[in-house]
Amino acid sequence: MHNHIKKLYQSAAKTERRIIGLMSGTSLDGLDVALCRVSGAGLQTKLVLEQHTTLNYQDDYRDRVRAVFSKRDVDLQHVTLLNAWIGQQHGEMVKQCLAQWQLTPLDIDLIASHGQTIFHCPKRQHQDPRWGNGTLQIGDADHLAVTTGITTVSDFRQKHIAAGAEGAPLAVYGDYLLFSSAAENRIMLNIGGIANLTWLPANLRATEVFSSDIGPGNTLMDAYIRQQQPSVQYDEGAHLAYQGKVSEPLLNALQQAPFFAAAMPKTTGPELFNLGYLHQAQQRSHTLNLAAVDVMATLNRFSADSIINAIRHAILPNNCVIYASGGGIHNPLLMQQLADGLPGFRFATTAALTIHPDAKEAVLFALLANECIAGGEQPFADAATGFPSISMGKISFAD
Repeated sequence: MHNHIKKLYQSAAKTERRIIGLMSGTSLDGLDVALCRVSGAGLQTKLVLEQHTTLNYQDDYRDRVRAVFSKRDVDLQHVTLLNAWIGQQHGEMVKQCLAQWQLTPLDIDLIASHGQTIFHCPKRQHQDPRWGNGTLQIGDADHLAVTTGITTVSDFRQKHIAAGAEGAPLAVYGDYLLFSSAAENRIMLNIGGIANLTWLPANLRATEVFSSDIGPGNTLMDAYIRQQQPSVQYDEGAHLAYQGKVSEPLLNALQQAPFFAAAMPKTTGPELFNLGYLHQAQQRSHTLNLAAVDVMATLNRFSADSIINAIRHAILPNNCVIYASGGGIHNPLLMQQLADGLPGFRFATTAALTIHPDAKEAVLFALLANECIAGGEQPFADAATGFPSISMGKISFAD
């Protein structure tokens, strides 16, 4: 038996494993790093978040990724070089965290790396009958593993697509295992660049669980404010949105995407909800001369209404708690609009469930890595759910 396989076998056989989850989202604000202590697998999974931080990206990182992000026509040489470079950059960031936490690579069983999405392309979006679903995350895990000296599990979304799904959202796998409760109905709402939800009924019936992307979260607001103020990454505290007035004609135009009428589960991304989409909506609604604060107010309302309408359309009972996570929870106007638009629902963040809301997505990938080496068949896999029972992730050894 090769020494790599022996070490992996030993990690899988442990009663408890330390796994570092990494998440780099479409907002490109930074790398979320979550140090997790995980025991068991499947429905017996227990996870403790020991440490969490977000390491902000430098402008150089953002500029290199944005040169290819969500664009159909790009410099292939740039993508090729970027794939290795991001793996190395993320590896250096992990080493920085280990030093801060006074740990060594020997203290860690696995790194779980989501990578950096540069293009997400489900068939419902590209509508080309010659092709199936597709997605691409870069940040090569071999480079990450060699840089850190830690076995790395990566590229989780490809197996999901290979098994007939769309590669997203993957939140259902972690949400069901970590957050299901017989005490209450729960909606796990993540508001990142794209918003997604997972429904977890209190009856614990696996076939009733579902997860879906539901529309834009922060992606359009972030893109628009960067266009207006290139040095600003997001509308902190909804400062601009609070100053503006919602344009009903523009809001109505934004809500016309066929995505919203499609059945769940479904996926989307900035490939659809981008500045080009906004410009087309402004053209149709004759709002090209709208003040920037009014555009921002409308985009904020658009994100809120997309979430509200999805929850209502799914006919979810209002006797449940919505546990929110992701960058959108820091937008006070968005969160107030959600509360106003969903009376009867109780709101909290995943902090109430012992998982920091900014760490939740990174924790998810740590859990998926744990399932990859120590798990088995997912109990909620069923034709009714649309989520295949698969082990996701590719394993990269450190030497």
